[in-house]
Amino acid sequence: MSEELFKVDESTIKTAELGKEMQQSFLEYSMSVIVARALPDVRDGLKPVHRRILYAMNESGYTPNKPHMKSARTVGDVIGKYHPHGDAAVYDTMVRLAQPFSMRVPLIDGHGNFGSIDGDSAAAMRYTEARLDKPAMELLRDLDKETVDFQPNYDESLQEPKVLPARFPNLLVNGSAGIAVGMATNIPPHNLGETIDATCLMLDNPEVTTEELMKVLPGPDFPTGGMIMGKKGIIDAYETGHGNLTVRAKCAVEEKKNGRASIVVKEIPYQVNRKRLLEKLGELVRDKKLPEISNIHDAADRTGIDIVIDLKANAIPQVVLNKLFKHTQLQVGFGVNMLALVNGVPRVLSLKEILFHYIEHQKEVIVRRTRYELAKAEERAHILEGYIIALDNIDEVIHIIRSSETDKEAAKRLSERFGLSKKQTDAILEMRLRRLTGLERTKIEEELAELRERIAYYKRVLADESLVREIIKEELLEIKKRFGTVRKTRITHEAKDIEVEDLIADENMVVTMTKAGYIKRLPVTTYRQQKRGGKGMQGVNLKDSDFVEHLFVASTHSYMLFFSTAGKVYRTKVHEIPEASRHARGTAIVNLLPLAKGETISAVIATKEFPEDEFLMFATKQGMVKKTSMDLYDRTRRDGLIAINLKDGDELIAVRRVAKGEKVMMVSSAGKAIMWDEDEVRPMGRDTMGVRGMNVPADAHVLGMEIAYPGTDLFVITEKGFGKRTPVSEYPEHHRGGQGVYTITMTQKKGLLSVMKIVGADDEIMIISEEGVVVRTPVSGISELGRSTQGVMVMRVADADRVTAVAVSSTGKRRKAKPGVDIDDDQMALLEPESENGSLGEDDLDDLE
Repeated sequence: MSEELFKVDESTIKTAELGKEMQQSFLEYSMSVIVARALPDVRDGLKPVHRRILYAMNESGYTPNKPHMKSARTVGDVIGKYHPHGDAAVYDTMVRLAQPFSMRVPLIDGHGNFGSIDGDSAAAMRYTEARLDKPAMELLRDLDKETVDFQPNYDESLQEPKVLPARFPNLLVNGSAGIAVGMATNIPPHNLGETIDATCLMLDNPEVTTEELMKVLPGPDFPTGGMIMGKKGIIDAYETGHGNLTVRAKCAVEEKKNGRASIVVKEIPYQVNRKRLLEKLGELVRDKKLPEISNIHDAADRTGIDIVIDLKANAIPQVVLNKLFKHTQLQVGFGVNMLALVNGVPRVLSLKEILFHYIEHQKEVIVRRTRYELAKAEERAHILEGYIIALDNIDEVIHIIRSSETDKEAAKRLSERFGLSKKQTDAILEMRLRRLTGLERTKIEEELAELRERIAYYKRVLADESLVREIIKEELLEIKKRFGTVRKTRITHEAKDIEVEDLIADENMVVTMTKAGYIKRLPVTTYRQQKRGGKGMQGVNLKDSDFVEHLFVASTHSYMLFFSTAGKVYRTKVHEIPEASRHARGTAIVNLLPLAKGETISAVIATKEFPEDEFLMFATKQGMVKKTSMDLYDRTRRDGLIAINLKDGDELIAVRRVAKGEKVMMVSSAGKAIMWDEDEVRPMGRDTMGVRGMNVPADAHVLGMEIAYPGTDLFVITEKGFGKRTPVSEYPEHHRGGQGVYTITMTQKKGLLSVMKIVGADDEIMIISEEGVVVRTPVSGISELGRSTQGVMVMRVADADRVTAVAVSSTGKRRKAKPGVDIDDDQMALLEPESENGSLGEDDLDDLE
């Protein structure tokens, strides 16, 4: 639809397409909000309403050396002269400029109730009083020296500055926040002294890097203090204009006389409402999300805003703190978006760009001020030169004046006689007679000499940009000296997201897993301490024929590695294993791990770290072995990782931690054993098959693999219950891959070899048959025989039954091992059953610790 103009009753009406008209109107509105309301100018860091408030107060004389005046007067001046908006918006802005918890350097000195960090609103404007604060005068300094451009106000009756001279970088010092149309700004406040140091650094070296700037300006400095966690967000913000900061409260842990601890919140993050924070803390305690807290009370006074959080007995302060950081505003995010107006256009700026535009503004201010002062000095010198001419010819000047009929005639005659300008003749005609004294002449000559020096200096400044930079630097350092304060916000070197683990106390747990695949954990403190030989206490109720196969003492923050018969490894944290009572059976492992049908757990390793120089030794049923660095298993996948590649029909039977120089013992169902040094197997990757560790006939398989510690015995038992133990020192050391030597003489009556274990003389063993018969016997009661012997009856087994498993209860008198190692690995955990259902001996648990 084309535009058409037509008249109706002498009024001109323009027709236009509605869509285009709406688009144009909204665009004009958007630009008005962006340029004239919501975004600060990069040069003075002020939005129009801030600038108008400061200018109106300055024009009205509400300066630091004058008494406070009613806030209503200032608000009336601002909205009546410069800012045609609501009085509430102007007063709210004025209040914020006076709040020390909102502004890093307050610009207004408020008198009365100007709100609080608790979120209390300010008193009505008719009650409060205000005047400009001293730092605000630095933003307004030299405004009367033609340093900035002026523009008409909204009704063109007055003039207002387009920008203030801003003698310090206010955009960085006090920051800014605002939402425009389609864009927003959020610039954090900074320390005045540090910001000036960064500006001086860039004045000296315009090519300075962000890294060099951050040596003097390490990051934001919030008026409420707190801590910034990590430097990455700061670096991102300073280099790109965008960054995310994690701001955390400053807290201290104090011990009371009764032995309990209290958390004292000293400082809270910027812009957090303290009253709402207290309400949130109370709500979390009531909802039992923070059961460790016994009481919360407000300890705020004239000197601080402390919040005291009393903890219950046995509560761990750091765990409670982590929960507080996760669930409350004691830790918040601050999204930095350094958007400001540059020549009226919104731009996202880096730190260097903000400082560059500020310095360019200051150079213009200094140059314009110098030109103004030069003009004033030259004008005054011109007058004084006329005075000198008049004083040198005073008699003739007096004669000309007395003989003239009018002022105009006298001025004309003086100008023609002495070559004086109109300004000089006017000044001479207005000169008082007392200026004719000799003393006054001396003063005039001294003033003229001083003016000529200043004029020469001003001309040098205008001709030399480096001198302009030096002036800016000197004046900035003087402001730093007058108004600089110490940093309030501490910056740490690491940013750490709060994970579930941070909310869980780091304590030792007993983890048990049975042959049938039931697992549970419970605190070590569940078991009371006993002397050696104690009876023990019921540790777990088990089904018939089930027994505890793995037992650990490990931290809640340790990892559990579950190796399955399919060659996979599953990783979980100890605290992720369900906690159960002493008498509970536990949780089925299939409910904890995504095991495939027919897949069972063949080995378990507990560890807190995954060092690259420590290794795991794997063994399969068909005699393959592999040594892999623990570092390769430091990752988690829900459906498990490949721990070892297996041939068809093969399965993983054992995994042991191995150290340099240790001996590995493997035993086959054919009755043979082989011992070789762990160095025989070179380190391999995770997704590999390994090498031949023991050569077994087609109708036999490997029963197990153990680390053969010095001073221990190899215990073997056949399917029919015949067993023996032989010192590992009697087994010759071979290269890997051989068949080994006989460890027992096989007969049809005694059956195939069934189980092998490395045992100590003080250990006890539990022998379990297929039908669930359990026999517990001390190792010392089993005959110590040579390698090529048949063994003795250890357990009577029915004709239809056979031995299937053996569990070792270690006394801990073998190798000193690291905490969190399986009993079958390093004989670290102690199992002392009270009966055939598998109870734990407390005195042994004491040894573990």
